[in-house]
Amino acid sequence: MEAIFEFVQLTKSERLEEFTQKKLEKLENKYNWVIRANVFFKRDENQKPNGYICEIRLSVPGPEIFAESNEDSFEAAAAATVKDLERQCEKKKAKMISH
Repeated sequence: MEAIFEFVQLTKSERLEEFTQKKLEKLENKYNWVIRANVFFKRDENQKPNGYICEIRLSVPGPEIFAESNEDSFEAAAAATVKDLERQCEKKKAKMISH
């Protein structure tokens, strides 16, 4: 799976990319039909104490899968977002098997 990282008005972080990539690899190993992940990291100063936002859009057969988390760190936001995506992928897999 190809992962494309975008840091919206932020400095690029190799460490954050590696952390998120490891989380996404677990998804890729479990669901081999995931094609690409577009990952966006944003910071919203107006949302206290949170404001660290991670959005991930997965390209899969059929409609894209999207999840977003707003946490107190980018790592927590990425982990929560991947967890949401895993739940959605499991539902999609169940539908794919039943058809």
